Amino acid sequence: MEARFPESGKEVPAAAVEYVAQQVKVPAEACADYDWQSKAIQRHRGEIRAAYGFRANTEEDQDRLAAWLATELCPVELSRDRLAAAVVARCRNHHIGPPAPGQVRRLVGKAVKDVEKRFCRSTTDRLSHTARSRLEDLIAGDGTEHGTDSAGAVAGGGRSHFTELKTDPGAPGLESLLAEVNKLERVRRLELPADLFADVSEKLVDAWRARASKEYPANLERMKPPRRLTLLVRSP
Repeated sequence: MEARFPESGKEVPAAAVEYVAQQVKVPAEACADYDWQSKAIQRHRGEIRAAYGFRANTEEDQDRLAAWLATELCPVELSRDRLAAAVVARCRNHHIGPPAPGQVRRLVGKAVKDVEKRFCRSTTDRLSHTARSRLEDLIAGDGTEHGTDSAGAVAGGGRSHFTELKTDPGAPGLESLLAEVNKLERVRRLELPADLFADVSEKLVDAWRARASKEYPANLERMKPPRRLTLLVRSP
């Protein structure tokens, strides 16, 4: 049903054990005596693979799965559960025994991290030196106190422009209108390329926008430049 071997007898539904036991005319309790660590299980699994036309996965298979995830799936699918399911489905379609569930999760995690690193590096490489500098200025305090909490403050003291960009416009009025105009002018002065994310899926861009909205200047300052700049680009 799942095109993979269970890791232990606990994974096999009791109803399935009972059904097969009736077919082969042995007590269902006999399943509990099966040694999952014996050499016999390796022989049995080899016989089962041969019967269904499957083969065991290799390190080369896992490398190919990781490359497939990173280039084709991770840029457009953000759910790790669906990515893991896709790995198992691909193995089944190619008649390859999938890695163990824990290995699949690690494989997916590594692919996601690789895609994020590549996305951050690509985004940073497309920014001019001026744009990078002005983005960094967004999390620099202006040296004055604005009554904000420590989450909106930065090491230099005061409130960052990054925090101000994220603030709600508030009730309609002349003051709020002028504040929003100032935000727009600050964003325009960043001089970000219009086609910065032209070749990136909307899902990925939206996910990073959501991340940026939850970040605070203090957190951003501790990040490596590529990740920090990518989040700052998505904040306006």
